[in-house]
Amino acid sequence: MKIGIIGAGNIGGNLTRRLTALGHEVAVANSRGPQTLTALAEETGATPVAVAEAARGAQVVVVTVPLKAVPDLPSGLFDEAAEGVVVIDTGNYYPRQRDGRIAAIEDGLTESRWTEQHLGHPVVKAFNGTYAQDLLDRPLPAGDPDRMALPVAGDDEAAKRAVRALIDELGFDTVDAGGLDESWRQQPDSPVYGLRAGVDAVTEALAKASPERPEAFRG
Repeated sequence: MKIGIIGAGNIGGNLTRRLTALGHEVAVANSRGPQTLTALAEETGATPVAVAEAARGAQVVVVTVPLKAVPDLPSGLFDEAAEGVVVIDTGNYYPRQRDGRIAAIEDGLTESRWTEQHLGHPVVKAFNGTYAQDLLDRPLPAGDPDRMALPVAGDDEAAKRAVRALIDELGFDTVDAGGLDESWRQQPDSPVYGLRAGVDAVTEALAKASPERPEAFRG
């Protein structure tokens, strides 16, 4: 599969490592330019590209940049992507630590809905509460009782199935966390955020979530 990854931080870098090791053709980009990705490319075999080229021909694109950087992504980002391209959003809103106050999110719009509106393309929310190192250290075969589960939210059922299949290939179970407007259930400081557990515990944590954003995660 041809996969584009926009953002080469902890999550983006480790997804690049895992997905190339699984045999996928990965193009990776960051805000500083492909010349800064030489070491990651040499390590993994991924192709470093400019952000505007990351989605070219891609069947899946992972957007894993700080939320405040989403509006700065190039317009027409998915114009040359494969038909039916699936876009994964890993983002979180950290108003005090990083992003500043985003009024629409403060007024109740979920982070991923806000990102979707800026991208102009539907997104599936996944990996936002996953420890990056776990992508390397904790994959297990299907059926293993200790296999971790990750929540996945989105409105497009076909896109969500594709993301869940990719996560399964990475060595993790998944739980359908509902539509994108329900993705607040996996936002920072929710019960499922950072939870290292299986399907039953993740399902229970999603059900326990409150839509009230904790004070520390409000601008």
